[in-house]
Amino acid sequence: MNFESILNRIKRALPSPFSIALILTFFTVFLATFLTGTKSFSNFINVVKFWQSGFWDLLNFAMQMMIMLVLGHILAITPFVGKLISSLIFGVRSSSKAVLVTAVSTMILAYFNWALALIFGAVIARKIAEKSLKEGFAINYPLIAAAGYSGLLVWHGGFSGSAPLKVAEANHFLVAEIGIISIDKTILSPMNIFSAIAVIVLVTSSLWLLAKRTKAEKVAIQYEKKTETIATSKKFKIDNSRVFLRLFALLMFVAIAANMYEQGGVKIININFINFVLFALALWFHKNVNNFLQALNSAIKGSAGILIQFPIYAGIMGIMKYSGLSDILTSFFVDISSENSLPIYTFISAGIVNVFVPSGGGQWAVQGAIVVEAAQKVGVPVHKIIMALAYGDEITNMIQPFWALPLLGITGLKAKDIFPYTLFMMLIGMLVFIVSLLIF
Repeated sequence: MNFESILNRIKRALPSPFSIALILTFFTVFLATFLTGTKSFSNFINVVKFWQSGFWDLLNFAMQMMIMLVLGHILAITPFVGKLISSLIFGVRSSSKAVLVTAVSTMILAYFNWALALIFGAVIARKIAEKSLKEGFAINYPLIAAAGYSGLLVWHGGFSGSAPLKVAEANHFLVAEIGIISIDKTILSPMNIFSAIAVIVLVTSSLWLLAKRTKAEKVAIQYEKKTETIATSKKFKIDNSRVFLRLFALLMFVAIAANMYEQGGVKIININFINFVLFALALWFHKNVNNFLQALNSAIKGSAGILIQFPIYAGIMGIMKYSGLSDILTSFFVDISSENSLPIYTFISAGIVNVFVPSGGGQWAVQGAIVVEAAQKVGVPVHKIIMALAYGDEITNMIQPFWALPLLGITGLKAKDIFPYTLFMMLIGMLVFIVSLLIF
């Protein structure tokens, strides 16, 4: 059986991302019913109640993530980023060059912000497809789109990573146990920088070789329609003023600089700070209020699938948290761990939990206390165990289609089209992260 036939079989077997969320819910209910409590009908009722209780537990975090995703999308479709993408793909006329440009640029950008990188990767893949259609050369479009999703393989070790940013906040929920851990011990640590560089180099090289060995085809897509113009009264010319929008953005930049100066530079970086910066940049790089609002409409449409699935995964998180299922899973790995193996087992357990709870912040809320306590008992530095969890969380994004929804919407592809390639990237990433956790 050749590689192409394996790809086709995998594609035919995969359901939609929304169906996967529902399947995972049923599966989690089943596991919690029979692995926790009394294994009775009354326990089943309790599990279903836990599911409902958890349905809205991520509401605050969901709002933070949705704002980050929407603002990242708005920034990714600014004229400035559009020109940047055009310059990047100018000489691209093959799948091998396309994956090289797409993977490298997307993963580097994801180190700074996952939401911007997610949309950027989708847009650059789409623009390459449109270029191939216009100029008449064949490409492996699903492979290029998978390269555009590669940023989710390194994001949690970057400046928008939920767990390292959460523990850098003054009032995080484990501050009494571990204190405040600044990002120089997590995001800017030698282990994390090594891991990021190694993943970028190995994944990009592997995708480049894969592009050489897989079939290229002519792309069957339509050019994107221009966003509808938002009607405004002629009297309010301020809506078309670039100066007005940039003055407001400038005000935000002043606030950013003042807070960074007063509160210690990079130590101030957390999720809300990242969102504020994204907001300022999105305003600065759009021409006027009208253009910004048009981009906002497009961004909201692209995030609709994620919005409706957040409560479903929050419900799954509720089952795992309140039933004790997460404790059972994590404790299993902790019980068989030593100082050397605990980071690896934390990485593996985090990867498993991420399939059920595809939210870095939500997963930290579920697993954080357990892995921190284990690290303190076994003698593993807490900052290392935090990054082990972060690596596990991001690695299974490659087989969990939740965050791929905006990319799929922009590229016009289905999850099953890119899954074989993202699975391949996951295996490479696993190798890098395990080696990093062992040698540092």
